[in-house]
Amino acid sequence: MKAGILPQQHPDPVPARQPLPQFSFSSGSQLLTAWDLGTPLTLAAVDGDQPGSALQQAVQSAFQRARAAGQPRPLLVGAIPFDASQPSCLYVPHRYQWQRAATAQPAHTPQPPLLNQRNVPDAAAFKQAVTRMVHRFRGSDLCKAVLSVQRQLTFAADVDLEALRDNLRAQNPHGYLFQVPMLGDSTLLGVSPELLVRRHGNAMLSHPLAGSARRHSDPHADRDSAERLAASSKDHYEHQLVVDDIRHQLQGWCCRLQIPAQPSLTSTSALWHLATRIEAELVQPAPTALQLACRLHPTPAVCGHPTAAARQLIQSLEPFERGLFTGTVGWCDADGNGEWVVTIRCGTVCRNQVRLFAGAGIVAASDPDAEWDEVQTKLGTMLRACGLPQ
Repeated sequence: MKAGILPQQHPDPVPARQPLPQFSFSSGSQLLTAWDLGTPLTLAAVDGDQPGSALQQAVQSAFQRARAAGQPRPLLVGAIPFDASQPSCLYVPHRYQWQRAATAQPAHTPQPPLLNQRNVPDAAAFKQAVTRMVHRFRGSDLCKAVLSVQRQLTFAADVDLEALRDNLRAQNPHGYLFQVPMLGDSTLLGVSPELLVRRHGNAMLSHPLAGSARRHSDPHADRDSAERLAASSKDHYEHQLVVDDIRHQLQGWCCRLQIPAQPSLTSTSALWHLATRIEAELVQPAPTALQLACRLHPTPAVCGHPTAAARQLIQSLEPFERGLFTGTVGWCDADGNGEWVVTIRCGTVCRNQVRLFAGAGIVAASDPDAEWDEVQTKLGTMLRACGLPQ
């Protein structure tokens, strides 16, 4: 996975000894940390791709206030929820710093004992929902929807956020590691494998993932799993829906668009994925990274196709609000450069309560048992970071 963009350092030196950052985002070997986040921008991101939208006007006003306060290069950080009509969780921090990310080691401090855990919905209800989704595809133009689950964990004492973050980084050194304070007392924490958009000048990159298969410790079984995914017509169909949607959304914003004819295989420690590296040269004046993120979000990788119908079906079948899960998290500077990733392989932490999330793309060829296995595998990333068996 390529390293991210390293903009100019914040001109004000940050003291060597700092409390733990309120926001952090790592991309490759680079780490962005921020303190003193100030008042959050909670405007909905609906129409956030438009320069005159309420969100974009609020961001520009926040940048102007930051410059007036002495910041020559203000920066926006935070997260946008799955449902862009819900409040965003964005900040223009008073202090931030870019630095090289140290090689993370697994945390030595264990988490408190686990008191209980449960899936919402449980296996039977999830599989029934998959069956209902597949039935809804018949005789309609709806061809994909993403169904997700929560794993709710209760520990005997407050969870150690620093240890959780260290474990995530050690297990997934090439992922996009993020920590975002949410409205209230919760913290969003995760390590995403999926780049929604990176913008630097007039160059843009998106690296969507769709279609996955479990990895195995045995090399032969692992290779077989990758080969089955590469040959799977079901997974290629699901992946192509995502690529076609991104191509459509970028129309009019690019003077050059390069999309490979076939996806490639990429992997995390837990899963093989089908991936397509999409590169573009943006028209001038180029849209900002935040505008691009708002234009592309949500892709069929986390919602479905067509988007509006898939979202409606998800709302009727999922027994919880996703919040920031399957939204987008990242940063954008005042020049419009930035990175936004898909908010997956993540959870929210509030004292001793942890909620983990995972989803699977459902298409007409989906098997309920296989989809349940997939979401449980995806939960494994965060469960291992909590020191728990999958």
